[in-house]
Amino acid sequence: MGTAEDLADQFLRVTKRFLPHVAHLCLISTFLEDGIRMWFQWNEQCDYINMAWHCGNFLATIFVLLNMVGQLGGCILVLSRKFVPYACCGLFVLIAMQTVAYSILWDLKFLMRNLALGGGLLLLLAESRSEGKTMFAGVPTMDTNSPRQYMQLGGRVLLVLMFMTLLHFSMNALMILQDIVGTTLIILVAIGFKTKLAALTLVIWLFALNLIQNPFWRIPVYKPMHDFLKYDFFQTMSVIGGLLLVVALGPGGVSMDEHKKKW
Repeated sequence: MGTAEDLADQFLRVTKRFLPHVAHLCLISTFLEDGIRMWFQWNEQCDYINMAWHCGNFLATIFVLLNMVGQLGGCILVLSRKFVPYACCGLFVLIAMQTVAYSILWDLKFLMRNLALGGGLLLLLAESRSEGKTMFAGVPTMDTNSPRQYMQLGGRVLLVLMFMTLLHFSMNALMILQDIVGTTLIILVAIGFKTKLAALTLVIWLFALNLIQNPFWRIPVYKPMHDFLKYDFFQTMSVIGGLLLVVALGPGGVSMDEHKKKW
């Protein structure tokens, strides 16, 4: 464990300058992909919304337009580091709209993944908040936690929902081992114990699973499975971006790692 923590610390020292930028790009990748897809599949998206909700072509068009502009605009703001809180709030609203419009609310797996995506945005929002905007900035306080730290806690807890969708609950020995290791890691991230090491391990594990389970580039573009795997791939990349933010920022004040310093 000590050797693994030393390697993780060395990795952070080498990558600290560009790791947050990689995390941002991964985090917004699903919004970027979805916004571009709505441009190229404009008619199909409008037809789907119209048939699913019988709302008419005009309202269906407005919905698709809001999603496309909102997602692409939010990505631009996040990558340029301009008005990030407003971009995060807008993307939160779009996640909620899509959850209802595409009936994700009744699909537990996709609902948990959307919540995990919201956790990544919560971490991005926490990163954008400066810690001390009061006249006493820089003065230590006792047993108080800023809203940013509670955002980090909420983001960590929501992120682990992604991994709950990957548990197999199979009697196969390899799957049992994978479930045990995965469950242990997500618990560590959620409670904030050995957080950076656990989050970095989950990043590696999830990236490998993503390449194996969602190889959309192997499926012809005209097949529906191509879009399904592509959507799943980039949504997983966004959760990886959230975990990279945990690695870069740390667990925050509401965590066992932070409280260990007081023991």
